[in-house]
Amino acid sequence: MTVKDIPVVDRLLKQEFVAHAAPIIELIEAQTHDPFCVLVGTILSSRTKDACTTGAVKRLFAYAGEASQPGLMKALEKVSVGELEKLIYPVGFYHDKAKHLKALPGVLKAKFGGVLPKTVEELCELPGVGRKTANLTVAVGFDLPAICVDVHVHRINNWLGIVKTKTPLETEMKLREILPVRYWKTWNSHFVSFGQTRCDPVRPKCDGCPIAKFCRSPKKSA
Repeated sequence: MTVKDIPVVDRLLKQEFVAHAAPIIELIEAQTHDPFCVLVGTILSSRTKDACTTGAVKRLFAYAGEASQPGLMKALEKVSVGELEKLIYPVGFYHDKAKHLKALPGVLKAKFGGVLPKTVEELCELPGVGRKTANLTVAVGFDLPAICVDVHVHRINNWLGIVKTKTPLETEMKLREILPVRYWKTWNSHFVSFGQTRCDPVRPKCDGCPIAKFCRSPKKSA
């Protein structure tokens, strides 16, 4: 795959994307239209399957009584870390995530006056927020250009040969150089969905793959 192939690959993956259920973070945005809810959901989703994240999000939002920043902020301030762990279990690293979420309202108020920032760099100052979470919050929560790179985006873009990188951060920086801005917000969604439904890291479903001709993966079946 080369840079000139970006439009056709994006179009083909978009067709795959709309044929499957949207990733959990897109669903949270569609249901709440609240960037803070997107941020909380994204923190919970790290290294966790969507089905598990969905359950944790539902329980936490139900505890808060409303899916909004004011409601979640109040809930996180009053809930104990132990109670929070029970609400979000069994998401990956739930002990750490509970501590981060508990600290989130206080740090947000202290550093940003309670207003959720819109930049990746500022979001990374919040507890439990790395570049992947920050980029996804900017792109999905605020509908602004950002390139979120998770394991699916990193792996598949390397398999396609559009990047030759060793880490997700390197992939993000390279995609920022070569990817037209109009594709930034959807690149993650399309590749995450594709990685979850077809392009498995161990046993990819290559038969009938819409972008097979671009793939250079050593796991690619004939």
